[in-house]
Amino acid sequence: MGKPAAQGFFARLRARWFAPPAPLTANARARQLVEAIDRGGIPLITARVNAIARDLGLEVSRKASVEDTIARIRLALTRVAEHD
Repeated sequence: MGKPAAQGFFARLRARWFAPPAPLTANARARQLVEAIDRGGIPLITARVNAIARDLGLEVSRKASVEDTIARIRLALTRVAEHD
């Protein structure tokens, strides 16, 4: 008889403690990308870089190089920082 209540209790605990983190904003994802590149990382998936740039509102060509896209992301982040 106490079993469903116990299961509900543990389900609530699990949902509270192991909930997935809130999704990052486009600016936060872009900052993480730029910080990782500054630490010496190399973006291996160009589609992910392009998706971050598009989330920031930039138009990105499929033929654009990753370096150009990252430079545009950096420029967009400086514009956002100026408004804050």
